[in-house]
This record gives sequence, C-alpha cells and structure tokens, in this order.
Amino acid sequence: MNRQSRLLFLVWPTLVAPASVWAQDAPAPPTAPLLVSADKISAGDTAWMLTSTALVLLMTIPGLALFYGGMVRKKNILATLMQSFAVTCVVTILWWLIGYSWAFTPGSPYLGGTTRALFSGMTFISNSAGNRLTASHLALTIPETVYAMFQMTFAIITPALICGAFAERMKFSALLIFMAAWSLLVYSPIAHWVWEPGGWLATKGVLDYAGGTVVHINAGIAGLASCLVLGKRLGYGREAMAPHNLTLTLIGASLLWVGWFGFNAGSAVAADGRAGMAMLATQIATAAAALAWMFTEWLTKGKPSVLGIASGAVAGLVAITPASGFVGPDAAAIIGVVAGIACFFAATTLKSALGYDDSLDAFGVHGIGGIIGALLTGVFASKEISGAGGSVTTQLWGVGTTVIYGFVVSFMLLKIIDLTVGLRVSEEQEREGLDISLHGERIE
Repeated sequence: MNRQSRLLFLVWPTLVAPASVWAQDAPAPPTAPLLVSADKISAGDTAWMLTSTALVLLMTIPGLALFYGGMVRKKNILATLMQSFAVTCVVTILWWLIGYSWAFTPGSPYLGGTTRALFSGMTFISNSAGNRLTASHLALTIPETVYAMFQMTFAIITPALICGAFAERMKFSALLIFMAAWSLLVYSPIAHWVWEPGGWLATKGVLDYAGGTVVHINAGIAGLASCLVLGKRLGYGREAMAPHNLTLTLIGASLLWVGWFGFNAGSAVAADGRAGMAMLATQIATAAAALAWMFTEWLTKGKPSVLGIASGAVAGLVAITPASGFVGPDAAAIIGVVAGIACFFAATTLKSALGYDDSLDAFGVHGIGGIIGALLTGVFASKEISGAGGSVTTQLWGVGTTVIYGFVVSFMLLKIIDLTVGLRVSEEQEREGLDISLHGERIE
C-alpha cells in the first residue's frame, strides 16, 4: 500500500462520519411546557415581552375603555368604562384558574389539558444546583410566567371588544356571566385550535400571527350575535345618538395604536427581525386604512370626520393583525387600504341595509376587518419573511370555523342567560341611562 493509499485509509472514516455518525437528527422540539436552566432564557427577549405585555394591557384599560366610552351617550359613559375594567378583572382570574391551560397546553386537537390549572407547575427554582424555571414550548427563550401573562392580555381584550356591539342596553349581571362563559367556552378553545401546534386548525396550516381569527373575527361574530339577540336600542334610527365625547375616542384610538405594537410585534415572542417587520407592517397598514376610511367618507358624505379617521385606524390595526408577521410593507399597505374602505361600508351601508344595531361597530370593524385580514394573509404571506406560504382556501377554513362556532355558541349562551337572569335592562333603566340605573353614578 503506497503512502497516498494509507493516508486515504486512515482519513476515510472521518470523511464518511458526517453521513453515518455525526449527522444526528436534531432533537424534536418540545411539545409541552418544560423546566429549563436559567441561562437558556434571553434577557433581551424577556424585556421585550414584559414591555409588550404592558402595551397590550394598555389597549384595554385605558385604550378600549376610552375609545368606546367616548362614542356612547353621556348617560352611559361610566357604564361603558366599567365594562372594560370589569372584564379585565374577570378574565384575569379565569385565565389563572383554567383558561391558559385549556388554550396553551397539549391535550386534544380541540382543547388543551389541565396541567396549568391555577398555574400549577409554573415555577422558578433557585438552589445549589442553579436557577431553573419553566418555559412554554411556544416561547423557549422567556419564562413561562411572562408568556402566560402576555397571552392573558389577549384573552382580556377579546371579550372586551364584544361590548361595543351591545353598548347602552345589557344588564351588568348578564354581562359578567356572558363574558365569563364566553371566555372559557369560545376564546380558549379557538386559541387552542389556532395557536397550540396540536390544535386542529394549526395542523391544517391556518395562519394567524397575532389574533385576526382568534381575537377579532371571534369577538366580531360574538358581537353580531349579541346585538341580534338583544335587539335595537330604544329610539334607534329615530333619535339622535351622537357620541358624547370624541376627544376621549381619539385618545382611546391613539392608545390602541401604540399598544398594538405589543400585540403584533410582541407576537414574535422575541426581540428580533421578525418583530421589527411586524411593527413596520402594523404602522403602514394602520396609516393606510385610516386615510382610506377618511377619503371614502369625504367622498361619500362630504366631510372627513374625527370618528372616521379613528375608526379607519382601528380597522387597519385589526386587518394587519393576522398578517403582520408574514408580510412586508407593500402588502401591509394594500391590506390597510382594503380594510379601511370595506370596514367603512360595513359600518354604514351594510349595517343600515340589514337593520341590526351594532352600537359601536364591533362587527363592522373587528369582524369584517378580521375576515379581510385573515383572507389577505393567504394572498400575501411571504416565505422569505416567515418561511410560511399562504393559502386562501386554508384561511377560509379558519374564518368559516370561527364564524360558525363563535356565532352558534355565543347565541346559545345569550339565550340561556336571557331565560335565566335576563339580558336587557328595563325600558325605564335604558331611558334613564346605565350610569345611574346600574351603578348609581353619573357625570355632571
């Protein structure tokens, strides 16, 4: 054997080792929350997610509270603010009890397990062996406590959005019962279907980056069910029901806009390039939708209104939510323009033609905007940005399932509550105003 042959004989095992020895399969990603060493946690990601969590909570209190509160009549403003605040408290406790576990732990394709009921097992351990803590399998670089809290803020704002559809006419006791039942029976299951990897819509490939389906279509269709079951406000279509204070509404919309960066960019669950792209897409789509609504209103009604541009901005925020981590700036602008125009006509022409009283356009903005955003995600999703390609057919699965399940269960819950404790305030209470009749307070 010559020198070259002997050398080849000696190095051959090394040359072929990557194919036979070294090339081990990458470990499978975890499928359930797990205990990790503290050094696996990213300080940057955790800091961003703590900030995002605060921003999303800001969207409900005070953002949504002020946005809705300014649009109702003076006699109902405190009751409207109270709804957002009370929903925040109720959902917080339910999320701790079982909501988070049902939504974000493995179980069946339709509902999660109970391993995180009462946040059990969610721990931080410091001892001689070093610091360890639990992390969600959906967010491995941040503590599970932060991820659970971040998702809690989504669970809070979703039922709070529904309140806009039945503003000025639901009993407070009925509202508390409905929101509690809806949070557990509608929100948590749908969140599991879409966002838990084993959820049946997730396995079909439905894309929803930050909640177009789980949050906005879900809330919008429940809002439609609510206003249909409750019926119209007294004097609707005959009496003036102008907003009491559009200053509050514009401040609320502005807080929603700022908070939405936590909503969308925070859904990257990391301080990275995808979060940056989601933030940029959110800003562009929101501005485009606000201008689209404003110019459409200007052309059709002769004047651009403050309420119109604020509503357009919210429509853009809603529509870009499912797409924000999947699309670039150009697609974001298109989504915003389409949403601004479509939601304007949904909140005016469609509502008038069908005759339902969606008081603050929860369905017209969140339901329609969410549907538009979900479907256009299927059109514009970019593999270069996210690694995920879109399919309109697949997105239709997500939209259709959410609409049908959300409407049917919401309708049933409302009917059951109406037959037991009653849904609607008396005619006398409605005329007097919910502030004084339900809460014994009023704004002078």
